[in-house]
Amino acid sequence: MGRTYTSLTYHLIFSTKYRLKTIRPEFRERLYQYIGGIIREKEGVLLEIGGIEDHIHIMAGIPPTILVSDMLKFIKSNSSGWVNETIQPTLKFAWQPGYGAFTVSHSQKSAVQSYIQNQEQHHQKKTFQDEFIQILVAHGIEYDPKFVFEEEHHG
Repeated sequence: MGRTYTSLTYHLIFSTKYRLKTIRPEFRERLYQYIGGIIREKEGVLLEIGGIEDHIHIMAGIPPTILVSDMLKFIKSNSSGWVNETIQPTLKFAWQPGYGAFTVSHSQKSAVQSYIQNQEQHHQKKTFQDEFIQILVAHGIEYDPKFVFEEEHHG
């Protein structure tokens, strides 16, 4: 075999810093478009994007030449910079340091796409924290609850 063939689709999940509700409806779609451009710049393919005020879900094809961690670093740093410079220069917008990245098989793409599209309805019944823990469990990922969510400290 002389060529390399890949199908590397990921479901990426991350929240705003301290899960603050800073992804405002008035700029959410523009943020999603900007993130799509960031992914394309790295030769990835945005397949679906959605979320609510405190977190985002992305389903994307990522080329084998870029590490998932590098793609997420690129997405988060560039999009937060764009929000701070373009959308809300008087407020500090930031993403949480961590993320979730889960592979998506071809047979599950439509289910994941639907799940991402229905975030507004989904979160009428469930918090982001509960959702994320449920996803970790569904993927068989062991975790320590003390280290899953960063907490804001005052004083």
